Amino acid sequence: MVLCEKIGLGGSCHWCTEAIFQSLKGVIHVSQGWIAFDDNPTRFSEAIVVEFDPAQISLKTLIEIHLHTHSCTSDHSMQSKYRSAVYAFTDEQRSFASQAIEKLQADFYQSIITEVTPFGEFELNDEKYLDYYSKNPDKPFCKTFIDPKLKILLRQFSNHLRPMN
Repeated sequence: MVLCEKIGLGGSCHWCTEAIFQSLKGVIHVSQGWIAFDDNPTRFSEAIVVEFDPAQISLKTLIEIHLHTHSCTSDHSMQSKYRSAVYAFTDEQRSFASQAIEKLQADFYQSIITEVTPFGEFELNDEKYLDYYSKNPDKPFCKTFIDPKLKILLRQFSNHLRPMN
């Protein structure tokens, strides 16, 4: 029996984040859409929910990959739409994620702005946008934004990638 945990992640576009985490061994399923934040169910940010097997990939590794594949140090003007966040399902996850980010700060020259917050309401994206990269790898958006992130993944985290079919 596979033990399954969940974590919510927000960073760049949810299409990008979905493609990254679908590529990883130990990730069972990725749901792409929007997560409510600031305890306000009318404020949503693009995000994913990752279901994973902690025996195959750790939460620390997922957080490390997340930080290295989006602009976790950029306090850009689109923070409400593309919020850098880890959405924890439990208090234990929240504490662990905060400590992991603090330790991973050494990997970055600028301060990490990624917030760790309790998971809120989730709204799944329309079916036509799910698995966006796998359905549209040759679209200009994918070539411009997703491919460079997947190259980071290949270069820095190749030991965590699923075998190519």
